Amino acid sequence: MVSGNMCCGVVNDTLMARVGVEQYLVCLDKNHVREMNFTGNPLKGFIYVDPEAIETDDELKYWVDTCLTFVLSLAPK
Repeated sequence: MVSGNMCCGVVNDTLMARVGVEQYLVCLDKNHVREMNFTGNPLKGFIYVDPEAIETDDELKYWVDTCLTFVLSLAPK
């Protein structure tokens, strides 16, 4: 959570990343990334990043920074 907004988290061994609607399709084009389908319907702006895409510190930092960039653009809750 950042300023009361969901940013990112871990579900089992998968990163749940909130990237926003504008970056959604760009992120889905990357390897080892898929739609976040938590309730039977994809959540636009949220993705799952599989462990293969976050094996290094730099890879994980990329995704966390992507999430932070979006979430910091939102109003605090």
